[in-house]
Amino acid sequence: MTDPTQFTWGPFLRDWSGEWADSATDDVPYDRADEAARQDRWLGFPAAPEERIVALEERLGRRMPPSYREFLAVSDGWRHAGGFITLLAGTAEVRWHDDASGLAAMFEEYLDDDPTPEELRDVGIWRRGLQLDVESDATHVVLDPEDMDENGEWAVYTWASWRAEPPRRFPDFATFMRDMHREFHRLRARPADGEPEFVNATTRRLDTEIEEARRQALGGDWEAAERALDEAKGYGRPRADGLSDQIRRMLGQTDLSYQHLAIDPRYAVELLPPLVADYARHRHRDDSGLKYSLRGATDDVVALAHTLLEQVRSGTYRYTAAGPFGEAVDRARESARWGDTDGAWRTMLDALPLWQPLGPDHLAPLGWMADPLLGPLLTPERGRALLSTPRGGQPGGPRGDVAPSDPAGLSWLAEPDAPGSHTSYRFVLVEGVEPWDLPGRLADEEGAALDEPMTSFEAHSRWLRGRREFPSFDDRALVAVGRAGADWSFAFDGDRPRLAPRLFVSPAAAACADARAVVVWGGLRDQHGGPFFHLSVARGGAELYAFTYADGEVRRTGPIPPDLDPDRFFTSQDEPAGTEAATSTERALLEAIAGEFGVHLPRHAITWGRLHTFTTRSWIRPPQDGETFTVTRFEWGPN
Repeated sequence: MTDPTQFTWGPFLRDWSGEWADSATDDVPYDRADEAARQDRWLGFPAAPEERIVALEERLGRRMPPSYREFLAVSDGWRHAGGFITLLAGTAEVRWHDDASGLAAMFEEYLDDDPTPEELRDVGIWRRGLQLDVESDATHVVLDPEDMDENGEWAVYTWASWRAEPPRRFPDFATFMRDMHREFHRLRARPADGEPEFVNATTRRLDTEIEEARRQALGGDWEAAERALDEAKGYGRPRADGLSDQIRRMLGQTDLSYQHLAIDPRYAVELLPPLVADYARHRHRDDSGLKYSLRGATDDVVALAHTLLEQVRSGTYRYTAAGPFGEAVDRARESARWGDTDGAWRTMLDALPLWQPLGPDHLAPLGWMADPLLGPLLTPERGRALLSTPRGGQPGGPRGDVAPSDPAGLSWLAEPDAPGSHTSYRFVLVEGVEPWDLPGRLADEEGAALDEPMTSFEAHSRWLRGRREFPSFDDRALVAVGRAGADWSFAFDGDRPRLAPRLFVSPAAAACADARAVVVWGGLRDQHGGPFFHLSVARGGAELYAFTYADGEVRRTGPIPPDLDPDRFFTSQDEPAGTEAATSTERALLEAIAGEFGVHLPRHAITWGRLHTFTTRSWIRPPQDGETFTVTRFEWGPN
């Protein structure tokens, strides 16, 4: 089709008319005018001569906008504009609307005391607009003379009560007509059973472009593919939505349908998991609502969907793939399990060129997004990097890379805008120990083990479930664990814990054997009391050195290395004044600790990922003789 915005109205309207005539079937009765249009292959009328257009302009007192004026010079009106406008006005029918429909009064009733410009516009267009609809299915069309661009074009507004949306705006008449042509195509793109297939030069061109877009997407040029698919979607072409939804899901959009590809047995194992996972995020939905997304699916696919829903909700779903890419997925999951999300992502991305689609409508691996360990790896930057990587046998190298999402070291904890808002936190770093060995060193219970990986929110919700008593002498911490660098493991609590210096007992000595253990408790930006900071280091079961800054004083033990000497960071007895000073001091401390021990904490995994957790022993000593304490007890009666 010729682009009508170039005002080549003749070819555009003739092609549209031919497509309409070819789509008409003999078993549908037509009135005399439509039958004549079908036989003549022309939905328009004779061209309006210049003098008739001038007479129209004199009658209305305004010169017509260029695209509508040129349209009239080719066809003085139009039949079947889209699916719901039976007759569009020519020179004889066009008139000022003057709120003949009562829409201005209706929209005015909904105005509040402070209406927006858009709301006022939705009232005014029906009073000042030029009416173009002559016969329609409750669809109103006006040209707005006050919404005019630098070329003299007037905006077109349409509204239909059954659409349940505000008036739609088109920048000019040509754009409106092109959209009506797309609507005509959308309504015929999927013929009912027994109807002939809708095929013409436009559909053949678009289907060819869809196939080229598929090759572009697999080759890494996803932006060009997305543009072509968006155009094809506007015409309702089969395949376009299903392919486009895969790209959009990789870019972070959710609640997509994949245009029935998800229920195709060829693709269900890859496309059902993200569809089901997106559904499961809405806890208010019951399982019966999933049936809508599965309409038309076989019994086996429906059973698979409900199995996946149970697995996603319980956190037991595991994504698998065939071949070398599947082996890389297994390695990536193990890395993500212990917090190395950057390493996990790099493992998957490096193996992506070896991935193979399940069929001609499969653009990228998607099932991993529902995996509880792999799904949190996705960021918008990573989604673009994956889409930019050639795969499925397409030649070429990656078109771009993505920077690591985890900053080096520990200082990210001090950033005020860091995700998670860790104004206070505590963690233990243990050298020469695997993460799964930490419960045996830091927990009270003999044989304590790690819980299954969970998000921070899930872990805390589960930890608090059923608890009724909270003694003031019990400061057990729910910690997430993982790897903190070469030969180091961490246990991290970011639930804004408060340090009680007089009662605190560092777990450093109990955590280490032959190697070192480091305990950090930071709260220089804590909003619930004075600032504090603690560092203690132990080896072989004995504390080597420690310092605690609290109440404006530093208390220290043992020979502290020069780079960690608190006098470098707390240069006076005054507390760091203001958030900026506290942040600067905290950042310097964390940088020094990271440099001294060569450690880091994985920000992405701690903030967004799923990590194993366990509960430590209390970080404060039990009450001594003569000391009082409180026990807070919660009791819930029947609702």
